[in-house]
Amino acid sequence: MPIRQLRIASATPEDVGGALASLRAEVGLPALYPAEARAEAEVAAQGDLKDFRQDRRDIDFVTIDPAGAKDLDQAVHVASSGHGYIVRYAVADTAAFVSPGGALDTEVHRRGVTYYGPDTRSLLYPAVLSEGAASLLPDQDRPAVLWTISLDSRGEIGSVAVTRAVVRSRARLTYGEAQTALDSGTAPEPLVHLADVGRLRQQRERERGAVSLPVPEQEVVQRPDGSFDLELRRTLPVESWNAQISLLTGISAARLMRDAGVGLLRTLPPARVEDVMRLRRTAAALGIDWPDEVPYGELLSRVESRRAAHAAFLTEATTLFRGAGYLAFGVPGPQGGARVGLPDDARHAAVGAEYAHVTAPLRRVADRYATEICLAQSAGRDVPGWVLEALPRLPATMAAATAREAAFERSCIDIVEAALLAARVGRRFEAVVVDDGDTPDDDGLRHGEVMLREPPVRARVRGTSLPLGERIKVTLAEASVADRRVLFTAP
Repeated sequence: MPIRQLRIASATPEDVGGALASLRAEVGLPALYPAEARAEAEVAAQGDLKDFRQDRRDIDFVTIDPAGAKDLDQAVHVASSGHGYIVRYAVADTAAFVSPGGALDTEVHRRGVTYYGPDTRSLLYPAVLSEGAASLLPDQDRPAVLWTISLDSRGEIGSVAVTRAVVRSRARLTYGEAQTALDSGTAPEPLVHLADVGRLRQQRERERGAVSLPVPEQEVVQRPDGSFDLELRRTLPVESWNAQISLLTGISAARLMRDAGVGLLRTLPPARVEDVMRLRRTAAALGIDWPDEVPYGELLSRVESRRAAHAAFLTEATTLFRGAGYLAFGVPGPQGGARVGLPDDARHAAVGAEYAHVTAPLRRVADRYATEICLAQSAGRDVPGWVLEALPRLPATMAAATAREAAFERSCIDIVEAALLAARVGRRFEAVVVDDGDTPDDDGLRHGEVMLREPPVRARVRGTSLPLGERIKVTLAEASVADRRVLFTAP
């Protein structure tokens, strides 16, 4: 996996740590859990949660996550059915630990999601649960929500069943370990079947007109000595295959909720025609062939992020997917109005299907509620009252939390980028133009963005000519950790 790294030399870890602390306060990230909420979590962690559950400790589940992860939401097992596959997906059962309306529940709603920073995490649930009793850690009996999904030989969904169970993960694999086992031919059969299902679901994804963007990610990491690095990483194939299991479960959940007439969907509107036309102009400027009859989803699956022009195109393509949100339906409207119906088309445009968040309950509060609806529908019983009561407020809760999460993540990267470059003001760098800016200002300057080759920094640039997708020389004009600002100039 190609990774570029650069150790911060000029800005001290204290400088960066101070800027990150100020950012957390500015964004409003929750700090310590209130004492009453912590006490509830500690009591819940000691409970015996095996009653009234299926005992599925016979299944050889494994988790596949980034190295060092402790809040393990999902464990997977894939088997052949002779004419297709059986996917079993165990998901952490957070509802087993939370009393609706209690102090812990109130604090979880205030947080909404887990916030991951380079120096610390602000957990949705206290660590005693999210990294302990509720996490699907290996060799531990754990309460879980077990999804059993049958697929035919093409990877199309057949039957779906959801129930509460006790499971026991056999191993905690990193993405690298799983990929190495698959590449070397030493992977156990369930992992081989996972790769097979992942590929099949990717084919079905393309047929649905869904879109996956293999844009290289910037990641901020803290080293053992306290310093910070910025890494540019591309995903391994097994990450995409594993993600297909989560997407499969989310699509299955949406179907159950539509049948139930009540639910919480994750939605994304289709790309606007004018945005697609703008992307076509970008492709032409970058020398990327885009025949008129080829939809953008098909084209995006062909481009290669390691090529400069293609990386610029993929970065620009992310602007097609704006307006993601949550839709609660089958519940009273504002001020107790008529029940909110489910539109005929409530799809998530990037998934290419109706879709729900149910697979990351340790990191998103919404998943707990969507899961309960699916459990009720699968068992043929009524949705619990506490779920119906909370459902109308959840879209607003999640919108606020995800906006705060996005602002925090971007500003964290801004801080570390500035620290990486603080001692290099005045130096020239090789870069690729990934955004050529809007109309020039009164001084004839465009304001766009570039991606440096080394270190892997994406930053603002100002210049008279910003040829999209081309390699240019830029000069570092400003790098301020305190202001979270990096600015380059181009000829």
